Amino acid sequence: MPTLLEALEEKYGMEPDEKEEHVEEEVLVSIFVPKLPPRQSTPQLLILNDCNIDRAGEPEDLKKKCRIVKELDLAQNKLNNWNEVFVILSHMPRVEFVNLSLNHLTGPIQKPPVTKMDHLRNLVLNNTKLEWCSVEKLLRLLPALEELHLSLNEYTHVLIDTIDPSAASRASASGDGGGGGGGGGERDGAEDASSNNNANGEPATSQTKDTMSSGSCPASASESTVPNQSTNGVEPPPFQTDPHGGVRKLHLTGNYISEWGEICRIGRVFPQLEALVLADCPLRSLKPTDPQGNENDEESHKYFQQLKLLNLSNAKIDSWEDIDRLAEFPALSNVRLQYWPLWARTDSTTEHERRQLLIARLPNISILNGGDTIGAVEREDAERSFIRHYLDKPDEERPRRYYELIEVHGKLDPLVNIDLRPERKVKVRFTFEDKAIERTVDVNRTVSDLKSRLERIFDVPAARMRLFYVDQDFRDLQGLEEMKYPHKVLYSYNIRSGDEIIIERKVKS
Repeated sequence: MPTLLEALEEKYGMEPDEKEEHVEEEVLVSIFVPKLPPRQSTPQLLILNDCNIDRAGEPEDLKKKCRIVKELDLAQNKLNNWNEVFVILSHMPRVEFVNLSLNHLTGPIQKPPVTKMDHLRNLVLNNTKLEWCSVEKLLRLLPALEELHLSLNEYTHVLIDTIDPSAASRASASGDGGGGGGGGGERDGAEDASSNNNANGEPATSQTKDTMSSGSCPASASESTVPNQSTNGVEPPPFQTDPHGGVRKLHLTGNYISEWGEICRIGRVFPQLEALVLADCPLRSLKPTDPQGNENDEESHKYFQQLKLLNLSNAKIDSWEDIDRLAEFPALSNVRLQYWPLWARTDSTTEHERRQLLIARLPNISILNGGDTIGAVEREDAERSFIRHYLDKPDEERPRRYYELIEVHGKLDPLVNIDLRPERKVKVRFTFEDKAIERTVDVNRTVSDLKSRLERIFDVPAARMRLFYVDQDFRDLQGLEEMKYPHKVLYSYNIRSGDEIIIERKVKS
């Protein structure tokens, strides 16, 4: 398998001397084109995905060729050793974006040759099966990280937190709060974390110290990447780390996380988070729960004070109360809530009605399901429609939002139901030669259907029949209109009760 250096030289051509010899042999007329030296020939955006790369290559040559690279895409290669990844990155001092998706990087992270990568802002690790202990170590090495992708890694729990698991367990045992949900043990854990930090800003807990020095993850972290599996049926303890104030965007699409209490750990680790993508995660509710599955009194939005965008598409949420919890996020303005079980059982019959109910319940949301910005007119219409929706409901079914909107718009009268659709059944006079009868006609039928029915009444074959429509109000102005087209629907002629249709037999030519 090629090294990164070999893949780079294969994709971006031969050495300059070899190219010049080739040109002199084949081309009679040469045009002078200034040529960049080898160290500058590599583009700032370097894409080497699906090249079977498994290692870095010659360090000195790599350093010369890749020193200006700012964006590196190594997705779907054969990298499985973090040491090789760090060697590559150590020779790219300007790199800001790295995509390592679909490389099997489950192995432990040992102490890298570079202590920190100060320019790396965007790291994509989708479908790498990366363990949480490795995530914790990477966060300490990437102080400038702003966007992190951990989708499709088969996580069932979020095994990273700012709370000391042992302190949280002691607090839970003493009745001060739950460990996983961040109850009474949070303050003690935070104080322990801050007091135990060493001079380099790394947590001094035995858990993280031992794993960094040994280069291996505890068994519980390894098992956490297997769906529906944990140590002895009990949720493994999270790794304690310091909050990372730089990360603004986190993608966890397609993992198996089902409890909002796990997502609260994300909020504690990334307190400045602005965008959180949880699409295709089987979340059942936005109410935090403790490790035993019991609901606790924590607020869903407590650790997401800066969150502006939240994607919950394809969640397993089936409660309007969770929509009301979304309204409590202080900065949330953009949400995706598509394909929920709730929508399958809602009593709204159209997507427009559902959108109105959501807009009315979410007063701070400006973008819903990727649509246009919600304007003042649309919001007012939605809120008025929401009030009328609950007018006939009993008090116990009316949400708190209903009474808030009554204070704004007052108690509205029901809308008058005016049906502007055309009549479906009309009485039409049919005339054939000296015979005339009245029949009720369904205007949703076609001309061909009408001829088939008249065939039995007037004994004229449908294929030999001509129909002429006579409007009772415009008989003298426009005369007869032949109904030529067999698949044309009758209502398109604006037929009303009292009109006439004249039947003639086609003359054989």
